[in-house]
Amino acid sequence: MSDRLAVLPQYLLPKGALTNFAGRVAGAKGGSATTGLIRWFVGRYDVNMDEALDPDISHYASFNEFFTRALRPDARPLAAADYVCPVDGRISQFGAIEDDQIFQAKGHRFSTTALLGGDSALAEHFRHGSFANLYLSPRDYHRIHMPCDGKLTRMIYIPGALFSVNPTTARGVPGLFARNERVVCVFEGAHGPFVLTLVGATIVGSMATTWHGVVNPPRTATVREWTYADRNIVLKKGEEMGRFLLGSTVVMLFPKDTIRFNPGWQPAAAVRLGEMMGNGQ
Repeated sequence: MSDRLAVLPQYLLPKGALTNFAGRVAGAKGGSATTGLIRWFVGRYDVNMDEALDPDISHYASFNEFFTRALRPDARPLAAADYVCPVDGRISQFGAIEDDQIFQAKGHRFSTTALLGGDSALAEHFRHGSFANLYLSPRDYHRIHMPCDGKLTRMIYIPGALFSVNPTTARGVPGLFARNERVVCVFEGAHGPFVLTLVGATIVGSMATTWHGVVNPPRTATVREWTYADRNIVLKKGEEMGRFLLGSTVVMLFPKDTIRFNPGWQPAAAVRLGEMMGNGQ
């Protein structure tokens, strides 16, 4: 079956209703029912609870508390690198931005301007720059950390679709990451601006950042933006910056001549928070 045919049902499903329902279930404090759901999930996806700060499943009052669980402080040491991987997951794609085009999958590209909600001035900073798309599967740790030091300047909520972001969908849905709902976080770093974009997906109940809390819901039909010129929000490399309540994808953008990626990185390879992502050029 072709990837386009495999994703056809996603165009027909009531993705918004499914996502809202999943969000209510994940946030519910259902006692033994919640514990049973978590136990099933741990077994189904082979989640390693030994790495969790609290490995006792019965201590989590809701599925969301379990899903966004903290890790032990020693579970993800930071590599001695200029840029570290911000998540546990798999590499969807990474590499050079060709003019303003980001490679999604064979036959599919999307523009930096589209990803950033039509902000061509912001996108211009990343012309001929570098990108990395990292996919978080259900079994992964779902907090997102900083790849390098950065001062927060803007956050932009961009409404959109709620397609799945798994590899099959990335191959089958054109412009996937620039079509889905997303939260664009803009930072100023040592080499200029860089972007971490949290991409929503089917049954991703919400996305949150450490400085704002839950960004969505509400799910609005218009772009919302926050600026932080009056606040000194500086996050260090490896520090938590956000989380998914049910999993998705992070898309990072860096200016030209900023990062040389880890030569061991390959598309579809598993990655872990804190490992070397790259060094400066």
